[in-house]
Amino acid sequence: MQRYFLTGTDTDAGKTLISSALLLNARQLGFSTFGLKPVAAGCEHMNGEWQNSDARLLRQYSTTTASYPVHNPIALEAAIAPHIAAQREGIALSVSSLLAACQPALEIEADRQIIEGAGGWLVPLNDTETLADFACALKLPVILVVGMRLGCINHAQLSAQAIQASGLPLAGWVANCLHADMDAQQDNLDYLTQWFQRQNVEHLGTVPRFAGIDTSREEELSAVAAHLHWPTDLKTL
Repeated sequence: MQRYFLTGTDTDAGKTLISSALLLNARQLGFSTFGLKPVAAGCEHMNGEWQNSDARLLRQYSTTTASYPVHNPIALEAAIAPHIAAQREGIALSVSSLLAACQPALEIEADRQIIEGAGGWLVPLNDTETLADFACALKLPVILVVGMRLGCINHAQLSAQAIQASGLPLAGWVANCLHADMDAQQDNLDYLTQWFQRQNVEHLGTVPRFAGIDTSREEELSAVAAHLHWPTDLKTL
């Protein structure tokens, strides 16, 4: 069983697009899959419970499925920083409470598993703990999604250095092209490719901009999955 914590350089870097595509990629190769979104902010009321569209996608591309709350145990209504949304709802987020809430999901057996964070690496859970602390408690290798936009070099390097400083292995990075007309996109990509190579971090793929893609349609997400691969040095838990 290989399980990874997936984070991004920022909000809207494309974490769910890449997470879902990696799960689909693994499924197409014959592996069982499972996606977990521990905490999601920005939910709508569906079927008598709060649900998040990103978490629904992870569930859709999991071959080992469970009830929605197993895939997303903390679902918050407001689309704001999770710790603020939780405070508004009277929920006390912490590493220990999140681990307990995720326990049913963590007990699921699947060949390839993605645990997707929220926002960037250091998104707070409370005044003293972050989602990075949660990832450290799980002791998981990390995949970093770099949203290719102005400032991405700085964001990518800071995120990678923070992940490595935490003691967790940075298993790979993905370049997700957010704008088809980004100025000097290839120059930015070339720089990042060389920088990550010097850090011995594997490049798991570059995803071009797919305008108007419907990620709930497998045939459309397959076009994204074709640009990706899982880390070559798969960590066994």
